[in-house]
Amino acid sequence: MTETSFSARLSELLHFIYPDLNADILASQVIDAFWPEDPAHKGRRRQPRKPGNNLWSQKDAVLITYGDSLIDGSHKPLDLMNDFLLRHMKGVVNGVHILPFFPFTSDDGFAVTDYRKVNPQLGDWVDITRIGDEFHLMSDLVLNHVSSQGVWFNAYRQGQKPYDGFFFEAEPSDDVSMVVRPRTTPLLQEVETAMGTRHVWCTFSHDQIDLDFRNPEVLLEILRIIRLHVDMGVRIIRLDAVAFLWKEIGTNCIHLPQTHAVIRLLRLLADYATESIILLTETNVPKAENLSYFGNRNEAHMVYNFPLPPLVLHAMMAGTAKYLNDWQRAMPPAPLGCAYLNFTASHDGIGMRPAEGLLPPAEVARVIDTAKELGGLASMRSLPGGGESVYELNCAFFAAMARTYEGEDGRQLERFLCSQTIVMSLEGIPAFYIHSMLGTPNDLEAVQRRGMNRAINRHRWDYARLNALLEDPETVQAQVLEMLSERLKLRAAQSGFHPNATQFTLNLDERVFGLWRQSLDRAQSIFALHNCSGEEVVIPQEGLNLIADEHWVDLLSGETIAAGPVTLAPYQCRWISNKG
Repeated sequence: MTETSFSARLSELLHFIYPDLNADILASQVIDAFWPEDPAHKGRRRQPRKPGNNLWSQKDAVLITYGDSLIDGSHKPLDLMNDFLLRHMKGVVNGVHILPFFPFTSDDGFAVTDYRKVNPQLGDWVDITRIGDEFHLMSDLVLNHVSSQGVWFNAYRQGQKPYDGFFFEAEPSDDVSMVVRPRTTPLLQEVETAMGTRHVWCTFSHDQIDLDFRNPEVLLEILRIIRLHVDMGVRIIRLDAVAFLWKEIGTNCIHLPQTHAVIRLLRLLADYATESIILLTETNVPKAENLSYFGNRNEAHMVYNFPLPPLVLHAMMAGTAKYLNDWQRAMPPAPLGCAYLNFTASHDGIGMRPAEGLLPPAEVARVIDTAKELGGLASMRSLPGGGESVYELNCAFFAAMARTYEGEDGRQLERFLCSQTIVMSLEGIPAFYIHSMLGTPNDLEAVQRRGMNRAINRHRWDYARLNALLEDPETVQAQVLEMLSERLKLRAAQSGFHPNATQFTLNLDERVFGLWRQSLDRAQSIFALHNCSGEEVVIPQEGLNLIADEHWVDLLSGETIAAGPVTLAPYQCRWISNKG
């Protein structure tokens, strides 16, 4: 793509998003916002990056954490996090997603008051860049909404330009019955402004006021913020709640064409940036809607594999991989230049919407009931036209592995390790929440204290106490961290686990989730087998295509695998490879 085609593509996108404005003038403003220095070349590449498989490798894995997941009352939490990363995560993961580290007023960081500052209770930009020097750094671009108490909204209420046009307004008489909501709170909030009474749009909460991207000044300001974060060492931009970005009265206000066009614009800028910038979309929605954010290899580089958490949870509770297998067989490989981000746990709950159409309603209900028996909670969302349904389960994933449908059986560790090994085996890049890495239990006290369901999975560890637990090999925390670390280190050495390596779902016993992975150069094959049940399972010889004259070994146990049946103990995983 030449300079001419870059300019033409940029203008084309802007004309689609803002048909009533001069696209060429707006394109110049976009360039100035994203490349504010070096007027001659604007810091751009002469040619865009071509889609390929070289943005990541099997060595890539991500830790997800809040900036204050570790505290001690004396040191900056980001200093403690840096110490933990260097002490325990170096060589285990090479990427770190620090959840919103900006000043905020609610939602644990997702009601941002100032995108340009680091929350002083966590640290400062020096602490962020220090982590970015050692790990691939991911930050949140909370681009759908800002805090009701932030500078932007205060300026809006006072009628100050340009902020007087920064927020999406509607009227109580407008038909919003089709609007897709992830919450049950009223959509509109009445506020008094210098312009009179206004009703502002609040997709998530009344402390999170939706921005109005119909105003190009909003887009330009977001681009300036992205540039700042890239300059501070951020290399993966997580587009939080991006599906709701564009609104039109009378529509469902989710996944609208302008939203996809804005992402394509961001991808165009990323492809021409001299820095390596990866865009990750956060769209906790059913499969087809989620996959649409790859676009035609011109939107997100990565999308979350959102069906994975509820399907893995079901498989381990029910003792069958039937629905997990059915889903994976129908999943396309990621397009060239794209990848899935695989996970089972994050700072949010276990989303149940992505299970729609994949798990029968009766199975969804049984998973919810089983989680509740473990002390888990359920958060609700409003349905278009009225009514509510479970939006997500709130439960630490490690805690959710304490029992099956049949009850507790003392196999929590084995079940949990199997669930996380599935994440490591799949096509894509694995990501692990810090509380999964540490086997953190449900924090019911935090739920009571903070009055929010999601606090159950947002424990703040006293760092001295955590280190003491990690030094004792008999503790759950030490055992979980050691088991996961060993497997991630082993995984990083296998070319067959490249995020884009060939993947085929095996047709085996329904209790087993089995994959065949083959490296890009076809040199390594790995049969990744995961027994999701508490029963011994025997895989007949014809179930695995172990090529003759190759030496096959289970990478996890070191056992040589000869031709013949392969036995899996309850919850056992095997990585059978021709390259040991």
